[in-house]
Amino acid sequence: MRSLFARLFGAGRFVLLAVVLGVSLAGCSVNNIPTQEETAKAKWSQVLNQYQRRADLIPNLVETVKGYAKQEAQVLEAVIAARARATSIQLPPDLLNNPEAFRKFQGAQSQLSGALGRLLVVTEAYPQLKSNQNFLTLQSQLEGTENRIAVARRDYIEAVRLYNTELKTFPGVVWASTLYRTNKPMETFTIAEDAKRVPQVKF
Repeated sequence: MRSLFARLFGAGRFVLLAVVLGVSLAGCSVNNIPTQEETAKAKWSQVLNQYQRRADLIPNLVETVKGYAKQEAQVLEAVIAARARATSIQLPPDLLNNPEAFRKFQGAQSQLSGALGRLLVVTEAYPQLKSNQNFLTLQSQLEGTENRIAVARRDYIEAVRLYNTELKTFPGVVWASTLYRTNKPMETFTIAEDAKRVPQVKF
């Protein structure tokens, strides 16, 4: 009888220990890594959406400018070529954990920003173009898109900072080395000194 009681008491302690351990794990941020990873991926989707929105605006912008500034063919061709490079990059599934692929993507987007910035500077010399209603509409849409790109990138950078920090600090580092060993730090944007300015979309 005493032996049975001891076994039941021992089993009860085991169940109690399991419950306490489960509650402790839940309180020790065991879910932070996957939660923050999904948040960062969602923010990345917004970055891609805004870059796509910009790419979609460019053909109409180029056609409108071409109608007034045909002699700027070289600048227009540079924008078209930069857009083609930026939109033709195949994004690998591991893009956010792949430094080389991420740099390639960022480089193509930076080249497009530069080409677009040069085009917008050129338009300053064409007063009739600057008063064209279609051009004014495109200008407004492009300006809004550039702002949304900046916000989306900022939000993504912050989400990645939180995720990467969780992988390296306690208690996240414990979970990263046990439950989430396949989780790797995510890449984030690096901005060259000469590319820190967002193209000014003012006419």
